[in-house]
Amino acid sequence: MTTSPSAPAPARQAAVTFIFITVVLDVLAMGIIIPILPRLIEDFLHGDTARAAEMFGVFATVWALMQFFCSPIIGMLSDRFGRRRVILLSNFGLGLDYIVMALAPTIGWLFLGRVISGITGASFTTAYAYIADVTPPEKRSANYGLVGAAWGLGFILGPALGGVLGDVNPRLPFWVAAAMTLLNAVYGLFVLPESLPPEKRTAKFEWARANPLGSLKLLRSHHELFGLATVNFLYYVSHQVLQSVFVLYVGYRYNWDARAVGLSLALVGIGSVIVQGGLVKPVVAKIGDRRALLLGLVSGTIGFVCWGLAPTGLLFLAAIPFGSLMGFYGPAAQGLMTHRVSPSEQGQLQGANSSVMGIAGLIGPGLFTWTFAYFIREGRGWQLPGAPFLLGALLLMIAFVVAFRVTRDR
Repeated sequence: MTTSPSAPAPARQAAVTFIFITVVLDVLAMGIIIPILPRLIEDFLHGDTARAAEMFGVFATVWALMQFFCSPIIGMLSDRFGRRRVILLSNFGLGLDYIVMALAPTIGWLFLGRVISGITGASFTTAYAYIADVTPPEKRSANYGLVGAAWGLGFILGPALGGVLGDVNPRLPFWVAAAMTLLNAVYGLFVLPESLPPEKRTAKFEWARANPLGSLKLLRSHHELFGLATVNFLYYVSHQVLQSVFVLYVGYRYNWDARAVGLSLALVGIGSVIVQGGLVKPVVAKIGDRRALLLGLVSGTIGFVCWGLAPTGLLFLAAIPFGSLMGFYGPAAQGLMTHRVSPSEQGQLQGANSSVMGIAGLIGPGLFTWTFAYFIREGRGWQLPGAPFLLGALLLMIAFVVAFRVTRDR
């Protein structure tokens, strides 16, 4: 079991606030390119939507592969050398990557940009470890909810802004994302304090624990930890449907342009902020981590089914509240898992979780984009463009069953 951090409460809260701002700015930069990247790939492929879906799946798979290999290394580096320098170096690298994508003359250069993004984007594992450093165990779910709300806030502003900027010039969102990320890195350079004191760091960097498979050993150290890791895997795979086919799906089925896509993603972000920023803390306090986790999985299942079957764009938007309630899952799962490891292992835990996310990312994009392409391909006697969302709902149902069983002893 972990112990409460020794830092004074005001210092802890200031650190959490900074991480919140950092995540908002990082996700804002990422969100700006969401409505544009699939369309840019489609332009490179001369408007072939099915082929663009398959290629976007390749892009997402390679991004996840980089996350899989690099997240545990970055997590271990932060356990050994501290969180601050890892977060800052990753942010500077991510800003430079957006510049590469803004200048990409061919789809090959765009692909290279996604490789770099997968490496540098692994800094979010360190942000979660930072929260564990400065927050008592009993308050971690609430603070992880704030981080989740930061993601939501970034996705409120980012996709909406990206849709507007993309209408002006498809490369402009990448330049704006680069500027935001680099400014955030400079901001952190001056104000971000270190959260992990030297006496709590690991004595040495161990490649055996930093490699992706080695890092997963920590998840097998406790039956509940391993069970929750399995649920995480199913959740992460199902969640890939939003990243993989959302833009192409709503464009194909409802004829939404970049502006409409950005605004719809902003609505998703608003729902996420409401749930994770405003509801997680009181709900977890009232019903506990376990029930909040199960509520998130049930709500996500309902939301995915509604999205997959919605015949009109209006009904698709009406299902967003159900999808938003899925936000209860992440903070509750993080809270349960961090209780089971020591302070010096929080970075390794987040690296291991990111490795699980990376494995899911290797499977999910191809699974959902190819499913989407298969069910919309010309020449089929019937089409089911919502098939990827229905598949995601099935995975969440399985995750619910596993989570119910593995956490019931609590």
